[in-house]
Amino acid sequence: MKQGNAIDIRRCTGTTMLPFLDDVARLRMTVFRDWPYLYDGDEDYERDYLAAYAASPRSVCVLACVEGRVIGASTGIPLAEDTPAFQAPFLARGMPVESVFYFGESVLLPAYRGRGIGHAFFDHREAHARELGGFSVTAFAAVDRAGDDPRRPAAYRGNEVFWRKRGYVRQQGMTLQLAWNELGRGDIGHDLTFWLRPLEAAP
Repeated sequence: MKQGNAIDIRRCTGTTMLPFLDDVARLRMTVFRDWPYLYDGDEDYERDYLAAYAASPRSVCVLACVEGRVIGASTGIPLAEDTPAFQAPFLARGMPVESVFYFGESVLLPAYRGRGIGHAFFDHREAHARELGGFSVTAFAAVDRAGDDPRRPAAYRGNEVFWRKRGYVRQQGMTLQLAWNELGRGDIGHDLTFWLRPLEAAP
């Protein structure tokens, strides 16, 4: 599928994403360096993180490309194949992890935002989960930041309205903590809260 006759959206699964891992790693490090993640990236960590997705035949990576260059990417994996830290909030709520398809990141260079690519990322990942079968919920986690954090850019617009329009609901209390190297602060823990949506059957 093409967006505006210039942006090619393609879906990879499992090992078919291997040729793109370095591109996606660099993209994650670029986009997550900005607010709200402020991630001072590490290439070795990125390779290991993405290799875990490529190792799963049921994973998905949706790529946005311009003339062969990756300018956006979005991943997903069955929650049962993710790490215990991501599974724990679901188990604490009595939700079987086998029923959840987890969305990793959506990263897109700023110059290409506002063109519907974010919707395409969700459409493809939700469609992939339906095609696999056996999932009743899709989920992702977003970092929590204080509204009065002085580092928040004045013109920053969060994605909460977009996520709610997609049918996702923030789950108060379903939070995990992840550590990453934050700009100017070093390796510290961060709270991320899950957003969930029922996965309806294909029409």
